[in-house]
Amino acid sequence: MRLASYLHEGRPGWGAIDGERIKPLDAAWPDLRSALAAGIADIAARAAEAEATIALDAVTLLPPVPNPEKILAIGVNYRSHSAETGRAIAEHPAIFVRFPDAQVGSGQPIVRPFLSEKFDFEAELAVVMGRAGRHIRVEDALGHVAGYACFADNALRDFQRHTNQATPGKNFDASGAFGPWLVTADEIGDPARLTLTGRLNGEQVQHSPVDNLIFSVPELIAYISSFTTLKPGDVIATGTPSGVGMKRTPPLFMRAGDVFEVEISGIGILRNQVIDEPIPTDAAASPAIAGAE
Repeated sequence: MRLASYLHEGRPGWGAIDGERIKPLDAAWPDLRSALAAGIADIAARAAEAEATIALDAVTLLPPVPNPEKILAIGVNYRSHSAETGRAIAEHPAIFVRFPDAQVGSGQPIVRPFLSEKFDFEAELAVVMGRAGRHIRVEDALGHVAGYACFADNALRDFQRHTNQATPGKNFDASGAFGPWLVTADEIGDPARLTLTGRLNGEQVQHSPVDNLIFSVPELIAYISSFTTLKPGDVIATGTPSGVGMKRTPPLFMRAGDVFEVEISGIGILRNQVIDEPIPTDAAASPAIAGAE
């Protein structure tokens, strides 16, 4: 199944995609996160009985799970990206958090903040949890996954490096994207078989099989669940491969009017255009501007 969250005629909803139409399911559960807690089997049963009453092109897509409790992102988790950054392979995953309002849905503009010129692209695979768990074993981990989606973990490289904590550079409002929908795990099987591609203005800038991950999806779930309970709707952004803009000569950063796409085999294409954030009238008084690189 493909499951999407959306706005239709100003009202939020979610449902199962059937061709070019949507079967609304929000009468059964108010949002996809609460539906995932009930289980994919229950969602499938409801979807089998529902009618496809809304055209896909009549909605504004939201992130598949607009209200996750946790978004945990993994840094430098592709061998190719580790090599281009000159870093040694880490013993444990590098983890930072992203906030829900830092992501938009497919087709919605991503915002380049006025505080930075170093707005970089990062194509990633997102894992969405379906079953809660703590201390999940590697061999059991994929059984806790509801499905997968595309993720653009875009970064403001200067803010990312103000300190040794990546959080500021990863959480500007509407700077990343998540979608276009969730494809349930039964349709994907082993996520290591997927292929990830990033394109900027139609040109391929990133491309890798997911099996190039340093820490696999099951290993990430096992490690993360060792310190926090993973719950239905929680999201793990698994890392980006080589080709990021900051490591190019000259560097390649996103500007207003650019279009960044994340395509993953078996899932679809997440596509977003870049716009500039308006400069507030009192911007000169902002202490953040004075400290920005």
